[in-house]
Amino acid sequence: MTRLLARATAPLGALLLLAACSGTPDPPERRDVGVQLFQWTWEAIATECTDTLGPAGYARVVTSPPQEHIVGEEWWTAYQPVSYRVESRLGTREQFAAMVETCHDAGVDVWADAVVNHMTGQDDPGTGWAGSSYSHYDYPGIWTDADFHHCGLTANDDIASYQDAAQVQTCELVNLADLATETDHVRSTITAYLEDLLSLGVDGFRIDAAKHMAADDIAAIIEDLPDGTGIAQEVIRGSGEPITPEQYLGNGQVYEFAYGEELRGVLAGSPRLALDLGTSSTWVPSEQAVVFVDNHDTERNGSTLNHTDGEQYVLANVLMLAGTYGTPVVYSGYAFSDRDAGPPQDSAGRVLDATCEQDGDWVCQHRWPEIAGMVGWRNAVGDAPRLDEWSQGDAVAFGRGERGFVVVNAGDDELRADLATSLPDGDYCDVLATGDCTASTVRDGTLTVAVPPRSAQAWDVTSRP
Repeated sequence: MTRLLARATAPLGALLLLAACSGTPDPPERRDVGVQLFQWTWEAIATECTDTLGPAGYARVVTSPPQEHIVGEEWWTAYQPVSYRVESRLGTREQFAAMVETCHDAGVDVWADAVVNHMTGQDDPGTGWAGSSYSHYDYPGIWTDADFHHCGLTANDDIASYQDAAQVQTCELVNLADLATETDHVRSTITAYLEDLLSLGVDGFRIDAAKHMAADDIAAIIEDLPDGTGIAQEVIRGSGEPITPEQYLGNGQVYEFAYGEELRGVLAGSPRLALDLGTSSTWVPSEQAVVFVDNHDTERNGSTLNHTDGEQYVLANVLMLAGTYGTPVVYSGYAFSDRDAGPPQDSAGRVLDATCEQDGDWVCQHRWPEIAGMVGWRNAVGDAPRLDEWSQGDAVAFGRGERGFVVVNAGDDELRADLATSLPDGDYCDVLATGDCTASTVRDGTLTVAVPPRSAQAWDVTSRP
């Protein structure tokens, strides 16, 4: 882990090493990789868009929820709204708008995490971050008790069984006041909030807890949003549950949680099986699936790999970014030992700007050379088909048309092999390496590789010595 963090602090140019091209023309670039900068302040995101995300080729950044929330140190305070004012411990409305503009200037879209299923889970009245008063079912000027569900299906109105769709969508998720999203007033108020964020330049939304709202309710909420507004819904797939991600596809993309969960198991066995993920009819179609190795929930509940898994985590990200299934989102958060722990904060509770220094609080996975390098690689190969597949034991290799080739060695021994590739003959830089160009040669369609244990190498037609 220390090695990975140390490398993450190197200058971006050294990390990416997108070397000057030889005579090979660049293929059409396709940017589709998102990055979730969990609990990063607006000013820190703006700086990162300019210094890292844009140059690295990230297509969009997913921010944490921008609305006013309850006061507290824990990470989940950001997911308990008090009002729809764009004022939070991550920054002011003005800072948020400035961040969006800066990211756009860097070629990076901005998506906001929209918490619209519920309000707070606090039984006692309180005052939110921006000074708004509230109680569990009363938010002056916004909601009254009549705007919430009181399902009456369980002893405390909390969800008790995920096999009961009515409980999942009308009872409370861990005491969070559940909005009656089937009503016109609730729908129009939420729509107005999303429109306000769009007026600040936001390009799309991650709809938090979408599973806990009927798909038709979400459809009504987003119906009047401008064409081209991005929508990605959090619908966690559960075995045998009546609510499935497929029910939400009419609204936009859906996060396919099965991907990260299955990828963890694949790396514990054969990485070759990663190429089959998403081919089952029980998964969301590729063009509507958002995939990830981990996110802020799964890194805490252990259902997926996370940054503490070190080399295995890196290889999982390489396989995701090299693959053809879904639209990938890289996760980048902070280190913690207590699963409730919030990000670094000052004495007033404001989150401190993220810094990617060695052994710091912020993990900055999106800067790790293997992950940042694969983002550029994915952009370079575009939509080229997967071919030249090869596997042996704990290793797998494959190409993407004539544009790129990648080798993943998950084993404990060095991999040495001569591999057939469709890359044009010539010399190529390993885009996952740091420092000066580490060149490999394709001769007569064959690439000779020497890949250290638990590592990966990748080459593309834009990175030539």
